[in-house]
Amino acid sequence: MQKTPQKPRVVILGAGFGGLTAARAMADIAHVTVVDRHNFQTFLPLLYQVSTAGLAADHVAHPIRGALRKSGVQFRMGSPISVDHKNKSIKLDSSEVLEFDQLIVALGSITADFGVPGVTEHALGMKSVSEALLIRAEVMRRFEDLCRFQDDTIFSISIVGGGPTGVEMAGAFAELVRGPLKHDQAHAAAHIRITLIEAGPRILPMFSEKLSARAKKDLEKLGVQVLLNTAVAQIKPRTILIKDGEPIPSEVTIWAAGVKGEPAAEKLNLPLVNTRIDVNETLQVKNYPNIFAIGDIAGFVADNGRFLPMVAPVAMQQGRFIAKQIRRLTNAEPLQPFKYIDKGSMATIGRHKAIVEVKKLRMVGIAAWYAWLWLHLFYLLGGRNKIGTMADWTWNYLTFDRGNRHIMDTI
Repeated sequence: MQKTPQKPRVVILGAGFGGLTAARAMADIAHVTVVDRHNFQTFLPLLYQVSTAGLAADHVAHPIRGALRKSGVQFRMGSPISVDHKNKSIKLDSSEVLEFDQLIVALGSITADFGVPGVTEHALGMKSVSEALLIRAEVMRRFEDLCRFQDDTIFSISIVGGGPTGVEMAGAFAELVRGPLKHDQAHAAAHIRITLIEAGPRILPMFSEKLSARAKKDLEKLGVQVLLNTAVAQIKPRTILIKDGEPIPSEVTIWAAGVKGEPAAEKLNLPLVNTRIDVNETLQVKNYPNIFAIGDIAGFVADNGRFLPMVAPVAMQQGRFIAKQIRRLTNAEPLQPFKYIDKGSMATIGRHKAIVEVKKLRMVGIAAWYAWLWLHLFYLLGGRNKIGTMADWTWNYLTFDRGNRHIMDTI
């Protein structure tokens, strides 16, 4: 009679897209414990809508324990502070020590400043709910300042980075100004300027040139000033210094220029490449066969010689794949190499304005906009969040209003 393999102990660091996907996929084949410094997962693709008053903050956050309910997966709130490679255990900042047979590092990423002075001190990032609420509060507070003075004072909002986050945020701010804020106080709204700054020759470089040009045109129709080939030299209070260019006035500067691997990975004494953990084709950390890394923190090199992008589809595919790898290890089967399947890219610019590119299929306009809405709603965790998001979107669409224009400081 064949003996049933014993379930391995698997510890997953991080409850983002990759970590939660992996945990749920391997719940029946391993004793899984998920560790995260928060007790909720943030749906990062919709975070910009919180900062632009389109969604309530709790609609993009879902309790981790709720996501793991009835799965048998354990959860611990905390951060890793050290790993004992010899004894296969990891210590958390709560002083708890977790033993493991396999460790999966899915710590995600943080905002990258690329060495630009002043980013940390004078720009606002977009990687957490608290940062999104801070952006919303800063913008609305400046709007209230404009309402007090019937003069020609200009309030300038600058978004640095022409990727999907920057483009979607610029479009959302433009619609906030043209709709709700104009209805609230037309004179003040007329004195708000929105600028999108991109160091490269075009925005949304992951799309075709035609779609990038379409997105730029749509943003400009909304009143956004799009500056290309404009590299930021320094962020100062109320000013952005440009390499080889005139300074740009900016009351609120939002940094959406890129991300880097979560620094907490350095505490684990694992090999790094740039800011990401160095992994081989099986997603095992090099020289540490019992440790894997997935998602933004994993420095996986694709066939084109480049790292995979730090996006949710990569993390989710790797999360499902890593569960299969654990199953193979349990059954003493050889591991397989990971292959990423690019299912395309999409970005929304505003009402009825979006672009979708899936291989040779390209969509723009209303069809692309609806595709973007439904895909994001599908992947949003929690029935309450789905209903709440749908309610907010429906209200915004029918009334041209946004009811989440609250100034809620996080301190």
